[in-house]
Amino acid sequence: MARFFRDSTSSSRSSSDLAADADASASAATTAASSRTPPLPSPFPDLGVPLSAAELRATAYEVLVAASRATGAKPLTYITQSAASAASAAAPAPSLSSSIHRSLASTAAASSSKVKKALGLRRSSASSSSKRRGARRPATVAELVRVQLGVTEQADARIRRALLRIAAGQLGKHAESLVLPLEFLQQFKASDFLDPHEYEAWQLRYLKLLEAGLLFHPLVPLKKSDISALRLRQVIHGAYDKPVETEKNSKLLVELCSAARALAGRSLIETFDECHWADGFPLNLHIYQMLIEACFDSEDGAVVDEIDEVVEMLTKTWPILGINQMFHNLCFAWALFNHFVMSGQADIELLSGAGIQLTEVVKDAKTTKDPDYCDVLISTINSIMGWTEKRLLAYHETFSASNIDSMQGIVSIGVSTAKILAEDISHEYHRKRKQETDVVVHSKIETYIRSSLRTAFAQKMEEADSKRSSRHPVPVLSILAKAIGDLATKEKTVYSPVLKKWHPLATSVAVATLHSCFGNEIKQFIAGLTDLTPDAAQVLKAADKLEKDLVNIAVEDSVNIDDDGKLLIREMLPYEAENVMANLVKAWVKERVDRLKGWIDKNLQHETWNPKANGENFAPSSMKMMQIIDDTLQAFFQFPLTMHSTLHSDLATGLDRNIQYYVSKSKAGCGTQSTLIPQLPHLTRCDVGSKLFMKKEKPQVLMKRGSQVGSTTNGASVIPELCVRINTLYHVQTELESLEKKIKTYFRNVESIDRSTDELNIHFKLSQSACQEGIRQLCETFAYKVIYNDLSHVLLDSLYAGDTASNRVEPLLRELDPILRMVSGILHNGVRNRVITSLMKGSFDGFLLVLLAGGPTRAFTLQDSQMIENDFRALRSLYIANGRGLPEELVDKASSEVKNILPLLRTDTGTLIERFKQAISESCGSTAKSGFPMPPVPAHWSPSNPNTILRVLCYRNDEAATKFLKKAYNLPKKL
Repeated sequence: MARFFRDSTSSSRSSSDLAADADASASAATTAASSRTPPLPSPFPDLGVPLSAAELRATAYEVLVAASRATGAKPLTYITQSAASAASAAAPAPSLSSSIHRSLASTAAASSSKVKKALGLRRSSASSSSKRRGARRPATVAELVRVQLGVTEQADARIRRALLRIAAGQLGKHAESLVLPLEFLQQFKASDFLDPHEYEAWQLRYLKLLEAGLLFHPLVPLKKSDISALRLRQVIHGAYDKPVETEKNSKLLVELCSAARALAGRSLIETFDECHWADGFPLNLHIYQMLIEACFDSEDGAVVDEIDEVVEMLTKTWPILGINQMFHNLCFAWALFNHFVMSGQADIELLSGAGIQLTEVVKDAKTTKDPDYCDVLISTINSIMGWTEKRLLAYHETFSASNIDSMQGIVSIGVSTAKILAEDISHEYHRKRKQETDVVVHSKIETYIRSSLRTAFAQKMEEADSKRSSRHPVPVLSILAKAIGDLATKEKTVYSPVLKKWHPLATSVAVATLHSCFGNEIKQFIAGLTDLTPDAAQVLKAADKLEKDLVNIAVEDSVNIDDDGKLLIREMLPYEAENVMANLVKAWVKERVDRLKGWIDKNLQHETWNPKANGENFAPSSMKMMQIIDDTLQAFFQFPLTMHSTLHSDLATGLDRNIQYYVSKSKAGCGTQSTLIPQLPHLTRCDVGSKLFMKKEKPQVLMKRGSQVGSTTNGASVIPELCVRINTLYHVQTELESLEKKIKTYFRNVESIDRSTDELNIHFKLSQSACQEGIRQLCETFAYKVIYNDLSHVLLDSLYAGDTASNRVEPLLRELDPILRMVSGILHNGVRNRVITSLMKGSFDGFLLVLLAGGPTRAFTLQDSQMIENDFRALRSLYIANGRGLPEELVDKASSEVKNILPLLRTDTGTLIERFKQAISESCGSTAKSGFPMPPVPAHWSPSNPNTILRVLCYRNDEAATKFLKKAYNLPKKL
């Protein structure tokens, strides 16, 4: 590979020499083109192979000539008006997707349809065309394309000689059935080139093409074990270090041809005689994009007059490149837009043509589900959109009255690309109800307006910043208000007439944005005031005038518009409503809210969560916090304000967040499901008390479980602490309901409040939700700590370990009973059942964990099933407590999973094995003769789930289960 990368520059240089040696007209055109604006980056993915633009152009021309000669079409005619009208429609070509070998649904339009007319382009005269090129006018379309692609006459002659030789040896074959790089490799010899370096560059180009088309981007995906691919890669990499001998008996060439043809001949549908060396995505698009460039004058970038004939020629390459009408439309739209960019945005016709061509792309995108097309469509559209949005998001900097026409075309392009992405290729879009098209367009136009005006506003601010260093900075805001008024007038007269084509309220959006921008400044100014000075009054007066002007413009703009206009006007919140006192009160609100948060941090650090702290069994800090909040609200409503409802929302939001913060701190550090529930051990075969095993080993526990992560206290003290935390959150939740009623009372005592306003319906939604979620999490944490930590020794470590009959459920019941009594004595009535329900669910889950994931120390016989069922009934009865405990229907619901699994324990082994085979076949498909796939662990145990049945078999203590598991999985007998 060393030589490959060393000579890649040489290859590019030699290929560039081809273009440099072209006609004088092509050379001059290249020089002129280099002085234009640089093109946009290619929207197609990188090839991964260093093929230069010159190499791709040479390949594109070879494909074009081969396709034109091999299709049996009439000889390439001279450029005349009759030639354009006489050409026939192009043949269908395969697409890039899985439907590549189906007939194309659409073909190229007949040449008689004028492409320029369809794109709204003017046709230039022959004399002007020749004048542009600065040389004689090419005699044929083929010569025109050759010049446009920078191919020399010498190289063209060489290609055509080689094609004659190929045709002689491949009679009757179409170009799409030939691996052209191989054919050219065999035809070209060093003697065909004056410069040996040029010959070497030609060889390297073909090798790189084979590597790109057959190894990097094949149409049919390669398998890692593909022998032809491995052989081709070796041959190509060897050839990079040593030129290929092109003699017929050359061993290297024979190996190269054999491997390449084997790969190129692979097809998705084996009914076509085609070679897929260049129709893999994105190599074919890179080649075709070079062909598309022949549609444009290489000097000034304008569409050539002979566009109809050129496009007809290009369609002949479609079968080779796997291109169809949709890909052509997309590539041509990109090329039109790209040449508009390279023209320095001067050629408005190209922009208009790109917009018209994009309408065809929109139609195509709606009718195809080809994933390759969607990929390149997204990439192309994003590239175009990126360029347009960079200018439209700051259109005040890009456009003025002198070039406003180009703005209209660029906005049209931006809207079209946005609609394509939003409507036609978004999978999420199709899963939802279709949005109205104008909603997408309005949203995009609003984005342009708001972004551009924010940028323009920032520039006005910078102009005013130079005066802020003076001793009297206040009047600067007055100057800024005047500048913003002028900006609004310019927006209304220059830009809005263009944007209204897509958004009827463009002016309203603009003034609403300016109103918001200046509002931010005036609010900051007022926030720093302690009293009203003459300078402050001047600023406020200028702000008031600006606001009235902006509102009047918005009202005039929305006279004939219903809801949308009113929404934008309502967006313009009045400046004067925020008076000095209101701002001072806001500062007071912020200070109180911040102070409360600090108090919460300090007090919760020392909270003991002790049920003996007070007679209510909840944390004293919660009572104190709610008292502070009540005092704060009483003080707030003592202010002589006329806008309590507006300011109260700030206070209520701050208090709501503080209470939510208190709740989150109260449950912090108690553990989570991931830290408390033990992970399932690996599946093993039972290894305890069985006659099937020659050696008895001491019973092994499931796993040693010490204190859980984050736990610093023993089990006896954790239970009361968690109960107090749960009681505390329940207390806060009930106090919030009382607090909301008090707030309504405070409002009723304020005379200036509108009694019908919705502002009076205050709800601490964040806090209420946080309390509910916190109680749920703590209930789960309580259950996990008790079951998997405090009672691990009698459940996970002991229950049925070693011998089922000797280690039954009674020890677990004995230790659960005092816990239930303790919980009932501490918890509030409103949460008691929720906690006990969580504990019940945890114990049932733990019971199942022992039966289905208890490790090799558990071994069950059919006779054990009755004891296990009796134990489970005893566990259920503990929670029902003869009607004094949980409702029986609640216990039934929580125990349903266990009850569904228990019948498996009394099912004979043979039946279990057959049921397992059926379940694994249904879930995993056909199984190999060597064994069964390991079924995944389900979210919930189920008697029909193969993993659940397998676990029952693993702990079945009989010879049939042992033999089956040995043969199917060869499971170990130890963890």
